[in-house]
Amino acid sequence: MSEVDAIFEPSGVILIGSSKLREKVGLSSPQLFRSVTYNMKKFFRGEVYVKDIEKGQDFEALPKVPELAVIMLPPEKSIDEAEKCAKMGVKAFIMITGGYKDEQRQKLLRLKERHGVRILGPNTVMGVINTANGLNTTFEMDLMPKRGSIAVISQSGGVGACLLDWACYYKIGISKFAFMGDKIDVDDADLLRYLAKDKETRVICLYMEGVKNGRKFMEEARKIVVEKPILALKGGITQESAYRAKSHTASMAGSDEIFDAAFKKAGIIRVEDPEELLNAAVALSKQPPMFGDNIAIVSNVGGPAILAADAVARINLKLARLSDDTKRKIESLHPGLDATNPIDIIADARADRYKKILELVLADKNVDGVLIINMLKSCFFEPEDAKVIPEITAKYPNKPVVDVATGGEDFVLVYRAIGESNIPVYNLPEKGVKVLKILRTYGKILERLGKAQKN
Repeated sequence: MSEVDAIFEPSGVILIGSSKLREKVGLSSPQLFRSVTYNMKKFFRGEVYVKDIEKGQDFEALPKVPELAVIMLPPEKSIDEAEKCAKMGVKAFIMITGGYKDEQRQKLLRLKERHGVRILGPNTVMGVINTANGLNTTFEMDLMPKRGSIAVISQSGGVGACLLDWACYYKIGISKFAFMGDKIDVDDADLLRYLAKDKETRVICLYMEGVKNGRKFMEEARKIVVEKPILALKGGITQESAYRAKSHTASMAGSDEIFDAAFKKAGIIRVEDPEELLNAAVALSKQPPMFGDNIAIVSNVGGPAILAADAVARINLKLARLSDDTKRKIESLHPGLDATNPIDIIADARADRYKKILELVLADKNVDGVLIINMLKSCFFEPEDAKVIPEITAKYPNKPVVDVATGGEDFVLVYRAIGESNIPVYNLPEKGVKVLKILRTYGKILERLGKAQKN
């Protein structure tokens, strides 16, 4: 096991904190120590050792040396405990708390040089999650996302916490979650290298404010994107926010134009906000890349379908021109049906009509991807009718399909019905179109790299 592997896959972990020490400014507190200990003992399927520095516990009493130490103390005390752990043979450290001065960071780096350990942080705030083995160093008690295939690397504790909360609320499947903090040692490139070989991970999400070694990061990303898409949300794109990013996580944010060009060269897909990051990640984890620009819209309401068609045009995709044969077959199914794309299949459409029309649309060679809209209010459609969608689309695994249940309550009901299937569900037509654009962007990346598998 490598030192970076030990951050996510240790057989044993030691938690080091204080039951009394509380910083006036900073994360060190008995409450944090208790909460991390609670989560680790509840979720982690390995050995958990706990050292309270107030109790004078001896490392020699441990039955075996853990690979990972999670330290939740002020800087100087954290460094002292890390020194003891490194001498004992611990391979990796997660440094939860922040407030480190430059000379204290240098002490940690000298520790790495002497003992060959790896350090995540300091100032990671919540450390890491591995849903496969239950490793969970967060201090929000009982917080554990559903196991899945999306990995998240966040340089910010706050943005990471937002993404984690979103994932838990919508039951988005997570493989790994890493809060990076100040990145004095383990950086984005190290974690990309780890996630590249992680069998649990299919999609990688990044929130970053800056990068230490841009060349190393881009080289790792270029190797990964042919197998696993990488999405990036970049903070610090304005002069004012870039200055704040530097003080926030001790990172140089750099020119946004340079980052944008580098992302494109490496095949990293850039997104604009946390919601789009997770929306895109869900689509990429469930659906194939799109190898053409032509979208078919199938809807039981007219207005949202028109809004979707507008969104298709705005982001430079195209409305598919259905073949005459497809049109004729669709229009023969029900009086009043007009097979002009976007296809309004009328408000009384139930599962059977959706099934027949989706089958015809997906079989059409002029269609590269499909956006489905199903409203409940003002329509006859029922949530259970949505279950026909994953059944039909499974027959066409090379054509991406996304579903839109417009609104609030309607979205919740349809999401409950098919949210755990291979169909991503969104609450507005524009969001569905945006993720189709991202699936097309990934298709273009694979085409450029010679890895596309067209129909």
